Amino acid sequence: MSTLKIEDVHSDYQGLVILNGLSLNIQRGEIAALLGPSGCGKTTLLRAIAGLQPISAGRISINKRLLSGDEHFVPSEQREVGMIFQDYALFPHLTVADNILFGVKGLTSAERQARLTEMLALVKLDGLEKRYPHELSGGQQQRVSIARALAYEPELLLLDEPFSNIDAKVRNEMMLEIRSILKQRDVSAIFVTHSKDEAFVFADKLALFNQGAIVQYGCAEALYSAPADKYVAEFLGEGNYLAAQVVDGFTVSTPLGMLVSTAPMLFDVGHKGELLLRPEQIDIHANGQGDGLIVERRFLGSNCYYRVLVGTQGYDVRSAKNDLALGERVHLAVIPHSLVLLSPAE
Repeated sequence: MSTLKIEDVHSDYQGLVILNGLSLNIQRGEIAALLGPSGCGKTTLLRAIAGLQPISAGRISINKRLLSGDEHFVPSEQREVGMIFQDYALFPHLTVADNILFGVKGLTSAERQARLTEMLALVKLDGLEKRYPHELSGGQQQRVSIARALAYEPELLLLDEPFSNIDAKVRNEMMLEIRSILKQRDVSAIFVTHSKDEAFVFADKLALFNQGAIVQYGCAEALYSAPADKYVAEFLGEGNYLAAQVVDGFTVSTPLGMLVSTAPMLFDVGHKGELLLRPEQIDIHANGQGDGLIVERRFLGSNCYYRVLVGTQGYDVRSAKNDLALGERVHLAVIPHSLVLLSPAE
């Protein structure tokens, strides 16, 4: 069953198109990241789902209940949607307990206390209910924000760059912890970020935005290994682009020689395009007679980055081999994988 359904949504502001025919389905218990550069429309979509911003066309529904569209608009306070902001948005004059229970209605005193106890345990803040926000760390404040959003059992949780103000040393741990909480509660969530690393860690699926539209939607691995176009490929990671021509259903001709795909190529023989090779898809070997020259080397801990010049073409390579030196001659070989041929080279 689909928790959230967005159908052909348009939004404009002062004559500028912000969302342009955008559609998206989020299943129950699924965490989706809205990913893209500043100004691409991801925060506008989040606000439209929350009822904080109108749409000019299209429909937004949660569990088949229409919230926006067809001249129908449900106010934000009636949408049963929780929101978590990057600045926590806690009430400084209220205790942790009062902040968490702020949006909870219709419960007896005993039920409210039980809900508070449950939420404190869920976000690992037991014993801190009498403290005020200024007495907590940034990570603890964000936990309070999450507990408050979950306390009234929303049908959908919206997170607007919730980790941007958290110290880098604890950010990854915090993301995994919150993800675990949402999975325990089977809560559907939409997460706005401009960081692909955060999206990879936190989300089940990524919706990559460009100029008010979603250019590709799917799991992170699929978008990274099989991007729809060069924009997606470059946003999600480094890449080498080689002029390539299809020789047969599995083979392309490139400056590195004939390369064979592990899966069929869906192009006609003779088709020309750009072959995407991620740095980790190229193997590198020391070879005194090799046609490659290492012109840059950086140690990255678990692997090394090499910039290799083959003729006039430069290649970015990441390898577990850390014994190759700057200025050394090498040979490059492509590790067998499903080749990705992008739009024709200009």
